[in-house]
Amino acid sequence: MTETKVQTLKEIAQRWIEEGWQKGQTSVVDKLHARDFVDHDAAGRSPDRQGFKESIVQLYAGFPDLFAVIDQLVVDPTTSKVALRWTATGTHKGVFMGIPPTGKRITFKGIEIIRVENDHIVERWGEWNGIELQQQLGRLPS
Repeated sequence: MTETKVQTLKEIAQRWIEEGWQKGQTSVVDKLHARDFVDHDAAGRSPDRQGFKESIVQLYAGFPDLFAVIDQLVVDPTTSKVALRWTATGTHKGVFMGIPPTGKRITFKGIEIIRVENDHIVERWGEWNGIELQQQLGRLPS
C-alpha cells in the first residue's frame, strides 16, 4: 500500500510540474487541485484555485518559454506531502513584477511542498528566489 501511495504522490507532483510549469496550462489547477485548495504562500493574490491560476498566467506572460524541471522530489506518505526542489529558465519577453521586457534569459530556483488528499492537491507552500530573479532582470544590483 505505501509503495502505491508513494508512486501516486510522485505522479501527481510530476504531472503538476509538467502541465503547469513546463506547458503553462492553467487547466492543471482544475484537474489536480481540490475545490477547497489553499495556497499558504499566495504572495498577495487570492490563496485559492483562481489565485493559483493567476500566478501561472502572470509567470507565462513575462516568460512565455518558461520551463521548470524537478531537481529533487521527496515523498512522505505518512503526511501525503511531496517536496519538490526545482529550477526554471525562461526569456523575459513580457512585463513581470512591473519590470518591462528585457529579453534576458533567466534561471531561478524554488521549493514547493504540496499536500494531497484523494488524489488532489489540497495545500501548497512555496518559496522561490525572487531577489535572484530581479537581479537578473536588472531591477536589483547583483
